[in-house]
Amino acid sequence: MGLYEKIVNREEKLSLIGLGYVGMPIAVAFAKKIEVIGFDLNTAKIDLYKSGVDPTKEVGDEAIQNTTVHFTSNESELREAKFHIVAVPTPVNEDHTPDLSPVKGASSILGRNLVKGSVVVFESTVYPGVTEEVCVPILEKESGLKCGVDFKIGYSPERINPGDRIHRLETIKKIVSGMDEETLDTVAKVYELVVEAGVHRAESIKVAEAAKVIENSQRDINIAFMNELSIIFNKMGIDTQAVLNAAGTKWNFLNFYPGLVGGHCIGVDPYYLTYKAEELGYHSQIILSGRRINDDMGKYVAENCVKNLIKVDKAVRNAKIAILGFTFKENCPDTRNTKIIDIVHELKEYGIDPVIADPEADAEEAKKLYGVEFTEISCIKDMDAVILAVAHKEFENLQMDSIDKLFGRGKKVLLDIKGVLNRKEYETTGYEYWRL
Repeated sequence: MGLYEKIVNREEKLSLIGLGYVGMPIAVAFAKKIEVIGFDLNTAKIDLYKSGVDPTKEVGDEAIQNTTVHFTSNESELREAKFHIVAVPTPVNEDHTPDLSPVKGASSILGRNLVKGSVVVFESTVYPGVTEEVCVPILEKESGLKCGVDFKIGYSPERINPGDRIHRLETIKKIVSGMDEETLDTVAKVYELVVEAGVHRAESIKVAEAAKVIENSQRDINIAFMNELSIIFNKMGIDTQAVLNAAGTKWNFLNFYPGLVGGHCIGVDPYYLTYKAEELGYHSQIILSGRRINDDMGKYVAENCVKNLIKVDKAVRNAKIAILGFTFKENCPDTRNTKIIDIVHELKEYGIDPVIADPEADAEEAKKLYGVEFTEISCIKDMDAVILAVAHKEFENLQMDSIDKLFGRGKKVLLDIKGVLNRKEYETTGYEYWRL
């Protein structure tokens, strides 16, 4: 009887290392079918899960309360499992080079508790070669076992979209790979237990790694093009959204829009690919150009806020400005690598200390990562300008009279970054309205 059959018969367990926005939903999904151990170093997070609270809001408190996942921060319990999925973040350093410390740390922990006959699958986004060239040596060193003999490895890139209730683990086709045909078959069958959309068997681990890193790089480049168009059209006095709506009537026009590109995927993955390219002697031209444009958009928004204040004869220094939304995307509490902080930093360069409201964001995380404290939107008033930065449902549903109450005397400056409000309606009532 193979490992897959033993897992299905609940004779062997699956472990999930890293219980964040990606790992936790995977653990919960598998627990509906098999025995699952959910491991994370963050004891506070484990305590929340044990008490039935979902801090990520990805599956909800009820799902956490009803799941059979065994949540633990005790690494020795990993020895009870033989199929391991590693889903830890892979951020970048300040100089935009890959920070592999989380995946290396997870490999060390798992290696110390790895038993013979195990299969280890990495889900973290990396450049091609990391799984075999970086992770495997750590696993071998810590475990004293030999890869290919005592344990096998695979790679299956995560495709979960945080905050998205439609594109979930179950509904997105899963790329799977393994170091040999036997491992590939095992990995594919295990994931097929929960992925209703099916799996794509990649030719190799490196192919799977490369596929993941270009998915987000492609999206990053397309958004960068939209952001560049936005800059150009703003100089021309043309509404970018109106242009895109017109161009979008052609059947093969790609449906992308300008915006702030942050988070732990799109704003990070291109740097992993270009880093590896640099190692091989190739300097990226298109990918890094797109990254530069997207990295500068927070500054661009702040500059246009200042320009609009000047336009309506309001003092810039000590101007009262509110930013609505701080997370890296809408309807998600994740603030990691948010580009809203770039707007905050740039406004401070002009002597402006904005107030920030975000009912969705993880306030504790924002305080820890950025030193930012949120204000209740009900407490915001007498503003000179308001920046609607993130299209949370709470903000999209705001009526004009509610937005009116945020402002003080004089012309109202409103920056609607995502273009969720009716431009003509606000301009007709006297707002100085701006959007990307």
